[in-house]
Amino acid sequence: MEFSVNTFSASVMDFTLKQKPAKLALFLRNSDLLSGNSKFYQLPISPKRRFSRKIMDFVPKIVAVAEKKLKNIEGVSEELNSIASQKLDFAPARRRVRSAFIEAQQQLDHPLFKLAPLGIRTEEWFETNSKGFEIFCKSWLPKRDVKIKAIVCFCHGYGDTCTFFFDGIAKRIAESGYAVYAIDHPGFGLSEGLHGYIPSFDELVNNVIERYTSMKGRPEAKEVPRFLLGQSMGGAVAIKAHLKRPTDWDGVILVAPMCKIAEDVKPAPVVVKILTLISNLFPEAKLVPENNLGDLAFRETSKKKMADYNVISYSDQMRLKTAMELLKATKEIESQLEKVSSPLLVLHGAADKVTDPSVSKFLYEKASSKDKTLKLYPEGYHCILEGEPDERIFTVLADIVAWLDSRCTVK
Repeated sequence: MEFSVNTFSASVMDFTLKQKPAKLALFLRNSDLLSGNSKFYQLPISPKRRFSRKIMDFVPKIVAVAEKKLKNIEGVSEELNSIASQKLDFAPARRRVRSAFIEAQQQLDHPLFKLAPLGIRTEEWFETNSKGFEIFCKSWLPKRDVKIKAIVCFCHGYGDTCTFFFDGIAKRIAESGYAVYAIDHPGFGLSEGLHGYIPSFDELVNNVIERYTSMKGRPEAKEVPRFLLGQSMGGAVAIKAHLKRPTDWDGVILVAPMCKIAEDVKPAPVVVKILTLISNLFPEAKLVPENNLGDLAFRETSKKKMADYNVISYSDQMRLKTAMELLKATKEIESQLEKVSSPLLVLHGAADKVTDPSVSKFLYEKASSKDKTLKLYPEGYHCILEGEPDERIFTVLADIVAWLDSRCTVK
């Protein structure tokens, strides 16, 4: 699942368009609930409060209580489907499910699995961050006789994990002489935290800075160039990490980054205010079901079906606070794009309907980087590293490695 602002604002937009602007403004100006004040419920209903009560009647239509359905993943046993259908709100359950599916995942007929290079050294471990959450970490190193050219640190996208498709991506990059590191963000994959919940995007970014600062101290990571790789929402994380610590990285690679909301889907200010109000009341609640974005993310149907094996990904409705944090993050990033100064490689599918490729063009034009490259892939969808024809997947990977190679020298 990926973030698309028009999907989470549509339900609230439908409501607001039916209201008179004066009443809506009155509500937003007078409602104590904008700051999460629960005492609002104790006030008598006056003319000024009737509209507020009206929107509270609407809240149940926005806040969904989803029933857990039994999964039906093609090619696996009833027992594995039952395991995959467990409630995955917390990390222990996600870790159990992932362990049960490792063998099935490795047998998938996908180039990232079936053609994964041999001899790559991998390590998995957990680190406790400054907020007390256990964070899943993983590394992929080239064969021992290969000199490490640089390190590449990965930021995954919304709902994702570094343990599925990225495992094959990392092995390809490592085969070319790079040490690759990845983490699962808090609340995603194998890391602790409520599944799919981002209470603060800045804390997500701070966790990335904290963890990768630690990993830079590993023996193989010393005295070599350091690059940051971000995909989709992870692109927004990577940009903000660079903006907070501009000199920490020798280059930033962004794949279909979420860094600006296209004008044609940007929600009206009144919609943002209502979403803010409701997210203050129900931060962890999930939005009403929206369209599955899988069809928009994967160009090849067979590869989209394989994504079902990514059993610890978050594919439920987006949580309200998460939606607001992503919206806030894109707004902040958009206002600071000219401060992006690192060597920059931006890759995007030209037919992407999840994150707009025109936004990557905007980033490329606005960034102050002296060394910047934009690559658009004709007919490419959102998941250009996972959901495209095999030849395209390997082309994108080769483009990443070639860009890295041209900026690294082995001593």
